[in-house]
Amino acid sequence: MHPGLALALAYASGSIPFALIAGRLHGVDLRTQGSGNLGATNVFRVLGWKTGVTVFLADALKGALPVLLLPSHIDSQRPVAVWGILVGVAAIAGHVRPLFLGLRKGGKGVATAAGVFFALAPVPMLATFAVFTAVVFASGYVSLGSLTSAVLLPTLLAVTLGAGSPLFLVSVVIAAFVFWTHRGNIRRLRRGEEHRFGKGGAA
Repeated sequence: MHPGLALALAYASGSIPFALIAGRLHGVDLRTQGSGNLGATNVFRVLGWKTGVTVFLADALKGALPVLLLPSHIDSQRPVAVWGILVGVAAIAGHVRPLFLGLRKGGKGVATAAGVFFALAPVPMLATFAVFTAVVFASGYVSLGSLTSAVLLPTLLAVTLGAGSPLFLVSVVIAAFVFWTHRGNIRRLRRGEEHRFGKGGAA
């Protein structure tokens, strides 16, 4: 498989707007409801936890499956592990700027990134997900859980793989991106205005 084709397939996979599809199945356009974000958190808020869990898993799978299925078929001298990272980044980019929505705003990329890292580094990601869940349930803030995870995962990768690992370096870049996409949430957290999980407001 040509590397460009693999990256295109990963980007297309990430571009599938499961949140928008779920909303339409319920007669709702999530771009105009809740935070207007096409991510699992807004689905939880507007459509309930069952649909939210389904969309979260779907968004994670559209990141994990390209990483698990495509790299070994790419015709390249580069290591399969490197292509796994590149394919994962392409899938995350697709979620954030979906091809099927004309490259307009999608989600913040957290669930898809989680799927990518579950495929690339399952043990550190499992620990990170456990902390994410604990923070969300303890604080009620999904955004705080996401931000905590964005810091914790690179730390765990630095310990397990080393600070020179390509995966660690990519995780740092993605962590910075998560903080950028959550800058509004950070401002609300500082002001004490961030909405808790299960209540209306911005995601």
